[in-house]
Amino acid sequence: MPRSPSSPAFWRSPLRGPWFTSVLGVVLLVGITVLFVTGLLSYAAYNPDLSPVNDQTPDKGLLGFYLFAWPTDPSWLYRLTQGAHVTLGIALIPVLLAKLWSVVPKLFALPPARSLTHALERLSLLLLVGGGLFEFTTGVLNVQLDYVFPGSFYPLHFYGAWVFFAAFLAHAVLKTPAALRNLRHGLPDRKGELVSPNPAEPTVSRRGALGVVGGGSLLLFGTTVGRGFDGPLRETAVLAPHGGPEPGSGPGAFQINKTAAAVGIDARETSEDAWRLVVEGNGRTVRLDRAALLQLPLHSAALPIACVEGWSTSDQWWRGVRLRDLAALVGYEADTAPDVLVESLQRHGAFRRSALRDNQVRDPRSLLALFVNGADLTPDHGYPARVIVPAAPGVLNTKWVARMTFGDL
Repeated sequence: MPRSPSSPAFWRSPLRGPWFTSVLGVVLLVGITVLFVTGLLSYAAYNPDLSPVNDQTPDKGLLGFYLFAWPTDPSWLYRLTQGAHVTLGIALIPVLLAKLWSVVPKLFALPPARSLTHALERLSLLLLVGGGLFEFTTGVLNVQLDYVFPGSFYPLHFYGAWVFFAAFLAHAVLKTPAALRNLRHGLPDRKGELVSPNPAEPTVSRRGALGVVGGGSLLLFGTTVGRGFDGPLRETAVLAPHGGPEPGSGPGAFQINKTAAAVGIDARETSEDAWRLVVEGNGRTVRLDRAALLQLPLHSAALPIACVEGWSTSDQWWRGVRLRDLAALVGYEADTAPDVLVESLQRHGAFRRSALRDNQVRDPRSLLALFVNGADLTPDHGYPARVIVPAAPGVLNTKWVARMTFGDL
């Protein structure tokens, strides 16, 4: 028996071969392309070119070529795109691992490079495998709220995605024609560099192995997808930190990421006597307590909250002052309301400040919310006031708002 992984006879599984690898490769070709596109949309949703406070990926340069003003319609847009990104990414983990297992003999093949072309192919394979493992691992850790990265998740995942997808694209160009031929003709796996010259006795068929992989993907899908839906399906999301039944009861019984206590919000600074909203712009400054805000025209909107971790809430009924009406207090007309920088009482954290684009400010459903579902905001939902904007990522819906500065950012 060969003892070196560089020997083809070391790998004896009869499952490995062109057909098995091709099936997994085609699934990943479609799935990873969707992941990449929805990931770019997630980045665009933060309006990263609007203000440095929104951009956690400095020096993106040409990698931000596609950015556009994130729309407010439909209001569930980010809920859909980010929910699909996270759920699909988790469901593809068994497929990715099976694909890596099916081609692992190639990683140990000697000599390392037979030619310049072969060397470039091996390098792309290294970037492909390393990039894939990095992206899926950091994505899962972020979804589970385990922020154990050597830096901010956003630039790591963003730059890693471009490296991984570049290698993935090069690999797809080289391998997709052969994979499609293998699937179309159903070629028997009796030859090829992945076929063992001394296979062991099979314990499962190739189709059976694909069934196991598919079953694993369906299991992960079923225990994750409920985070983005209402009703009983949410309770099946047992692997998600925001899965299971809605927390508590009453008007404020819907998911949050961070409590007021966790970010150091003191009840004394949110009391009616102490709290004031500062609105600035056009060289003017207006200070409003909660009673003064209640004297302004109040409006309602049914909007969800959707977060980068892939979870979302159902539509909640928010009531408060339109952002464009607050802009009017410092001299802007409703149809010319500009961008706004929103600052929270929260003193620490990457998104204690956020910037909203003018189209978000002008949308009549964009509110500085004072109530939700017919009751005052709870402290954990942002009392005394929070921003709620249709289709915006959850972190841009700033809680515990203290200051709003209108003007071109």
